[in-house]
Amino acid sequence: MRDWSSLDRKYLWHPFTQMEEWLRSDVLVIDAAEGNYLIDVEGRRYLDGVSSLWVNVHGHRKGKIDEAIRQQLDKVAHSTLLGLASTPSIELAEKLVRITPRNLAKVFYSDSGSTAVEVGLKIAFQYWRNLGYKDKSLFITLSDAYHGDTIGSVSLGGIDLFHSIFHPLLFHTLSIPTPFPYRYPELTPEQCKEMSLDRLERLIHEHGSHIAAMVMEPLVQGAAGMIVHPEGFLREVWNICRRHEILLVCDEVATGFGRTGRMFAVEHEGVEPDIMCLAKGLSGGYLPLAATLVSEEIFNAFLGSYTDYKTFFHGHSYTGNALACAAACACLDIFEEERVLETAQDKIQLLHEELEAQVAPLPWVGDLRQCGFMVGIELVADRSTRKAFPVELRMGARVTQDIRKAGVILRPLGDVVVLMPPLSLTADEIRYLVSATAQSIQNVCAGS
Repeated sequence: MRDWSSLDRKYLWHPFTQMEEWLRSDVLVIDAAEGNYLIDVEGRRYLDGVSSLWVNVHGHRKGKIDEAIRQQLDKVAHSTLLGLASTPSIELAEKLVRITPRNLAKVFYSDSGSTAVEVGLKIAFQYWRNLGYKDKSLFITLSDAYHGDTIGSVSLGGIDLFHSIFHPLLFHTLSIPTPFPYRYPELTPEQCKEMSLDRLERLIHEHGSHIAAMVMEPLVQGAAGMIVHPEGFLREVWNICRRHEILLVCDEVATGFGRTGRMFAVEHEGVEPDIMCLAKGLSGGYLPLAATLVSEEIFNAFLGSYTDYKTFFHGHSYTGNALACAAACACLDIFEEERVLETAQDKIQLLHEELEAQVAPLPWVGDLRQCGFMVGIELVADRSTRKAFPVELRMGARVTQDIRKAGVILRPLGDVVVLMPPLSLTADEIRYLVSATAQSIQNVCAGS
């Protein structure tokens, strides 16, 4: 058998990875998958506890999705949407408009969460330009925001570890504090929410005529550490934006497709964003695909003769790829045929109960955050003072390395251990995932 680990170290540059450490490590190489498990080149099986970085929805090698891709291969793998249309991209667009908030009417495809947000930014900016409001160019974001890694998306970001080095390349944005009660122990969740909303109102008072849009992850900020917003925050932001004629762009890249217990997080509070960005679970975790949905009102602002120069000059070579769209159509059909969201409710409750019983009592767990299948376990050196572990100890990374010995794949966000399993996880697999997580936290932290 080929030495895949050595070949990886010789040729690959991995994302979000300090390669000097990687080159000294024993690389885990995945060769196959089945259901909710990944299988390495040695034949060892691992429960996919983070859905292969938050993308897998119905499990690996899902028959219906596999077959949809095979059938599409017998027709055409890809054709451009520049000057042509394609049946899979039309079918998927129709499905997306049917399941997203009722005001969203048009679909623009791209290939990643970053590009979905980038498209949303450019549409919001040009929308106001097309209407004659040339001063509306500012965007408001939440602190600790993460919306991807293209320059526009990074400009919205607030995670210094990822973004600070690129500051000279970025455009200016405005920011309000994330309503994160754990970071403000002196405030109640309601007071925390009001603090953020007050800051939003003040920014609008100061810059209102220059603000194009508010961009946010609804309900949960994923890469910020699975921060769950207080109830009602999203709807209040929407109300404020509508009152001041500011577009609301909701980044549902991580929260979409059942992760929060609803198809989309905005449904929890009855919010209808002007622009919605989708990716990750859109294709069921099979192929790169993203979509940016907009209202009819926004779309209409781009209509006119060629010499009106209102055209949205943006696109990608693989926009609306036929194989990816076929996979996405099958993924959405499974939600309906297998009543995925209905059956997910009991799983979410079981996950909550197991976490409360096994993880919450551990003395190194400062905060346990859950919204549906999205879980963040914040590790601390002292839970009474909320004192963090020294960063050089890298406790989150050590826990996720330790749990591999139990046959589970996780990936941390700093010292936040993240669980984000496929919606197809069984009750027994949920119990095992939580039990193994608790044991690995114990193994690593007890000796620190």
